[in-house]
Amino acid sequence: MLKNTKNYYEILGVTPDIEPVQLKTVYRKLVRKYHPDINPEGCVIFKDITEAYEVLSDEKLKKQYDTINGFFKTAKKTETSGDIYRKSFKKATEPSFETKKTQKKDAQKQRENFQNNEHEKYEKNIADVINNIIDGFSKTSKKKSGKQNSKPQNGADIYADVEISLKESISGTQKIVNVINTSVCSKCRGRKFINGSKCKECDGKGEISFHQKINVTIPENIKSGTKLRLPGEGKKGINGGKNGDLYLKITVMPDSFFKVDGNDLLCEVPISPFEAVLGGDITIPSIGGNVVLTLPQMTKSGQIFRISGKGLKKNNLVGDIIVTVKIQIPDKLSDSEISLYKKLKNLSETNLRKNIT
Repeated sequence: MLKNTKNYYEILGVTPDIEPVQLKTVYRKLVRKYHPDINPEGCVIFKDITEAYEVLSDEKLKKQYDTINGFFKTAKKTETSGDIYRKSFKKATEPSFETKKTQKKDAQKQRENFQNNEHEKYEKNIADVINNIIDGFSKTSKKKSGKQNSKPQNGADIYADVEISLKESISGTQKIVNVINTSVCSKCRGRKFINGSKCKECDGKGEISFHQKINVTIPENIKSGTKLRLPGEGKKGINGGKNGDLYLKITVMPDSFFKVDGNDLLCEVPISPFEAVLGGDITIPSIGGNVVLTLPQMTKSGQIFRISGKGLKKNNLVGDIIVTVKIQIPDKLSDSEISLYKKLKNLSETNLRKNIT
């Protein structure tokens, strides 16, 4: 490699005659714009501008770089009386056009020979110096990053929803909850970048996601909307920091039989015509097991009964089961049942619609 293929002046957007103070100002602006912590997409550009600045800010390296790559700075001088005299003398003794042409070719050939010789001499030295600067900068960045990350950092909290049945909310239950947890990336150790490039293991996130199953005890008589806190089950802490917590929001799903009204459980129970007329005991399901409801004779459809102390327990209070009975005729009747209904019709002397006008 005869030349460094990178144009450091073009990378920084400056000219070869820029002053060191101005160069430093330009570099700082570019760092604020392309630093990986600010602009993850600019890590390649950030590496180039850092490399360019480390060379151009060093007077010796800049001189070597300019020589090898053909960048020259022309200094401006104030013309003095001596300069005017030398110009007049030069003009009077100026060689002919052919002589100048020959001299120009000789000078150009000498420059090319000089540059070719100097390339081999300085090439390895410059490459080594630049690589050392880049490596040194990288180590410094890692050291600073290490100091910043050495402080204990508490893990974040995790939130999840858990659905339970009405029966489970009353009696309590055990649930296995699936949550998405994270841990610090073992490759980049949470720094997101390795040698200026985005970590491939975690895709620049600094952490790895994984599914975790947690066995949770749901206490009895829990209300829908209650939040349970499980200390230490959240995201892992860093550098000795505390783990976050897991918060579970409990949702009690609607029951197919009971409706909840405060501490009371409401239900609707079908009864047959003969049960309504004759009365007797019927079985009603409840959360703790079946209970018996005694119907009086001549029970009407829509009549409401209360079974005390079989509802929900909340705030040291126990609710009731409130039963609404509905007289219901079966979808299918046997011939014998139909025959009995016909006899009942002939025996009945009651007109239920006599008051309808």
